[in-house]
Amino acid sequence: MREPKLLPYLLIAPSALFLTGLFLIPLVQTAVLAFQDGGAWSFGNISRMASDLNFEDALGNTFKVVLLAVPLQLALALGMTMMLRKIRRGRDLLVWVWSIPLGISDLAAGLVWLAILNDQGWLNSVLFKLGLIAQPQAWLTYETPAALLAAIVVAEIWRATAIVFVILLAGVQLLPKEYEEAAEVFGATPWQRFVRITLPLLKPSIQTALILRTVLAFEMFAMALALGGRNFPVLVSEAFNAQYFSQDYGVAAAYAVLVMAISIAATLLYLVALRTPTEQRA
Repeated sequence: MREPKLLPYLLIAPSALFLTGLFLIPLVQTAVLAFQDGGAWSFGNISRMASDLNFEDALGNTFKVVLLAVPLQLALALGMTMMLRKIRRGRDLLVWVWSIPLGISDLAAGLVWLAILNDQGWLNSVLFKLGLIAQPQAWLTYETPAALLAAIVVAEIWRATAIVFVILLAGVQLLPKEYEEAAEVFGATPWQRFVRITLPLLKPSIQTALILRTVLAFEMFAMALALGGRNFPVLVSEAFNAQYFSQDYGVAAAYAVLVMAISIAATLLYLVALRTPTEQRA
């Protein structure tokens, strides 16, 4: 019996309605709000956002975290994935341990790292007992911007590398082994096999992981709030402040549209730079 032609559309209709109601409609409303001022179309909200005292710092801090954390996460996840291919015993346990951060919320992870890095935290306690410092050091203040940035980057790497790792691990498990075996027979070194065979075949998974991780990194909020507070403004935290403290919904919407535009631009960049040839997709 032939399936009704409308069946596929009926099956995806609930998901489509859900996404429309909870994503598309609010997105359009936010975009309209960002470009309206006093009921008329205007760039006033964009202008007020750009002239905000913390705008340049928020924009710079966001890009610094993304440009530092995302490449390090990719490199670390690749190393973890390749290491896991060589392990036979305890492999499932290792995957489980490395995936633990996936079950921890952003804010909870930020509070954990705050307990480690604050003035009376574990790091200062250990350094003091080892005699490496004479008094508690401040790592998370406006007087130590480099240490604060490093702390947030390290915390982000710890919290979110597991996302990239899981995607790459799934991709590696689908790679055909024949290519590497043939290269090994012809005398290719492990590094040559990794660079010329594994990485090209893994490109679709790398593309997916980078898109997801970069978009989430641009939306970073809880980690920066927990560790830096007002000392480390990011784009989403400034949108939050405009919404709830300044009650300026137009500027908050402008921040949201800016984050969305940057995320879309990054996604398009990855789609072009890491596009997969048709024969490889097949």
